[in-house]
Amino acid sequence: MLTKNPNAQALIFDLDGTLADTMPSHYLAWAEVARLNGFHFPEDLFYRLAGVPTFKIVGILNEKFGKNMDAEETHDQKENAFLKYINTIKPIPEVYNLAVSNFGKMPISVGTGGVPDVVKLTLEAINAAQYFDIIVTARDVKNFKPAPDTFLRCAELMKIEPKYCEVFEDSDLGIEAALAAGMIATDIRHFTIKN
Repeated sequence: MLTKNPNAQALIFDLDGTLADTMPSHYLAWAEVARLNGFHFPEDLFYRLAGVPTFKIVGILNEKFGKNMDAEETHDQKENAFLKYINTIKPIPEVYNLAVSNFGKMPISVGTGGVPDVVKLTLEAINAAQYFDIIVTARDVKNFKPAPDTFLRCAELMKIEPKYCEVFEDSDLGIEAALAAGMIATDIRHFTIKN
């Protein structure tokens, strides 16, 4: 059962794959973009890149597949493709319930590599937007996960020392970022069952 650490005074939730089971939808969107650009994006590679922002993934794919995709244009293609699947997204119950049960009891926030518009729509799709006043996205930091910047910014906005923040993540990069921030890192993959 997923519970908060007794030492935690604030909770930070990753979004994709943690609060919301979006990863299958993101993969379908990336696969569509890859087809449009004349290559196949292997699913195992996609999951290894969990937590990496879209802009950075474009660079990785360009290098790996010898492409020259424009980061901004490809980002827009991918996010537009993802929007087709937004209404199919479901919350990950164990994590969602933990967030809701702590709402109003302690500061909670979202720290994600997503972009604001898509993050907002994803939170709305899982009926969670009303629980998070503090949301830090890829547009709010210079260095992405595994750098600690996203989570440190959440702590700053929540006005809680990093060592008292517990981060819930589903990716190796996210766990690395939480540990680099000096926070309590909880890998939700040990507690959840995704449909």
